[in-house]
Amino acid sequence: MLERALSGSAAYKRLLGGLLILMGLGLAAYITQWEHGLMITGMGRDVSWGLYIAQFTFLVGVAASAVMVVLPYYIHDVKVFGRITVLGEFLAIASVIMCIMFVLIDLGKPMRVFNVFLYPAPNSMLFWDVLVLNGYLLLNIFIGWNVLEAERKGTHYPKWVKPLIYISIPWAVSIHTVTAFLIAGLPGREFWLTAIMAARFLASAFCSGPALLILLALIVRKYTNFDPGKEAIDKLLTIVTYAMLVSVFFVILEFFTAFYSNIPGHMETFKYLFVGVDGKHALVPFMWLFVILAVAGVALLLHPNIRKDENLLVAACCCVFFSMWLDKGVGLIIGGFIPNPFGQIRQYAPTVPELMITIGVWATGFFILTVLYKIAVSVKEEVRG
Repeated sequence: MLERALSGSAAYKRLLGGLLILMGLGLAAYITQWEHGLMITGMGRDVSWGLYIAQFTFLVGVAASAVMVVLPYYIHDVKVFGRITVLGEFLAIASVIMCIMFVLIDLGKPMRVFNVFLYPAPNSMLFWDVLVLNGYLLLNIFIGWNVLEAERKGTHYPKWVKPLIYISIPWAVSIHTVTAFLIAGLPGREFWLTAIMAARFLASAFCSGPALLILLALIVRKYTNFDPGKEAIDKLLTIVTYAMLVSVFFVILEFFTAFYSNIPGHMETFKYLFVGVDGKHALVPFMWLFVILAVAGVALLLHPNIRKDENLLVAACCCVFFSMWLDKGVGLIIGGFIPNPFGQIRQYAPTVPELMITIGVWATGFFILTVLYKIAVSVKEEVRG
């Protein structure tokens, strides 16, 4: 089936060409980082996790969200998800690859990752994070590819795929849960010491991932002859709505706990994020944009005509996706380092090479996703033709 990725319209080739250019720019910036080290980034002693780990944290949720279509289709036989399930699995593959890339880039020297396997430490959350990420990637490759190949041949997928499907469901939850434990298990970072961290991660994952999947399904429907199905999109929208409401509720819980209980470490970080401290307010615009987008997203999702108006649907999904990116990809990770353990405010801002590398990784993910979707859509068009 790989040969299907080599042919396509002029627009498809232009898209791949544009992504390759961004990937090349990112690679050039990464070569600079390789030569000079992480000193060219905005990270330092006080903020040691920056844009790279922030993207990793967010994308783990996008990858885990594939379970929202896998579980209903394979376990409960919700047939409306039949057309869209492989799109969710391929989105998970691209997302996990980006996650792994961001972790390797953040290590400075990627060879260091072999220490995880050469000197395994089961008491380390990082060890389990590496294990579940790679396992989830392999599961989605085997399941998605074999199910699509069986559909192309007009047969049922092999029996050995079924156990992998059962395994992939709790595994999807595990990748985000372990990542949450990795963060919440650091006693020196008071902002992250919350029992609902894993729950926050899963709630945000189950709204941001399906929101992106809806946008991708609409793009596929517009530019190809394959229709993922209105009913499947409507059901995904229901999932996004409830997950977004829960996610916003969890953020409110964090505010209440911090300020009603007068927890200094929590309050100081929230003050820095939303109003600034001692004239330092680099993240304030981003966090208020998160609030605006989150409120707008909830309002649009609850609008009675959202299922009838595609423009409202696109706007709602964009608000959900980018609000969750700002919350997890900016506020949660970077805010957790501010103030530092000495109570000092040390701000962080990504450098140009950092931004270029990040854009390059995102371009790589969308390049892989575009190729996988081209293969999937070509097979489905052929089957229905």
